[in-house]
Amino acid sequence: MREHDEAMAAVPEGYEAVILPSPVPGAEDATQELPPVAPRRRAQRREEVETGFGFGPNLRRVAVVVAVGAAALVGFASALLLPGNAQGEEAGPASSVIPSAAPTASAPPAADPGFLKEGDSGPEVTELQERLLRISDVYTDGATSGSYDTALAEAVARFQLWYGIRGDETGVYGDDTRKDLESRTASVS
Repeated sequence: MREHDEAMAAVPEGYEAVILPSPVPGAEDATQELPPVAPRRRAQRREEVETGFGFGPNLRRVAVVVAVGAAALVGFASALLLPGNAQGEEAGPASSVIPSAAPTASAPPAADPGFLKEGDSGPEVTELQERLLRISDVYTDGATSGSYDTALAEAVARFQLWYGIRGDETGVYGDDTRKDLESRTASVS
């Protein structure tokens, strides 16, 4: 009991003393030693270290998978850097605007139905205005006066932007804009 009281006095404040059972006589002999590591395993480990960190036959397969993945990643990254647009348009001269050799002052006259621009007038302009009125929200409350004014140029530019027409100058009623507008308004002439 005296040992118990001394043990309790040695316990710091805030801690609880736990009394352990006394050892069983002869229990010291009950422990046994683990068997030694098999010599074959040591030799196998030495072989793994000497032949490539234990990857074995799968090392080549892993290297091929990593190489193919890296090549795919480089290919996709390169494709993003190519000129073109997000809709998959091919890169090259076809997708870029190439200035014509002819000066813009010698543009075709307004009588040419394939080319209309601001300042032109006539029955072709009236037909353009009537067709644009059939497309919702492009030329709302626009006039059919037969005069290619600023409001009509803005409507043509809006139509080109909304429907992705790229072959003509912005606000100019050229061949590409004409084909698209006529195809959209062909059923009602």
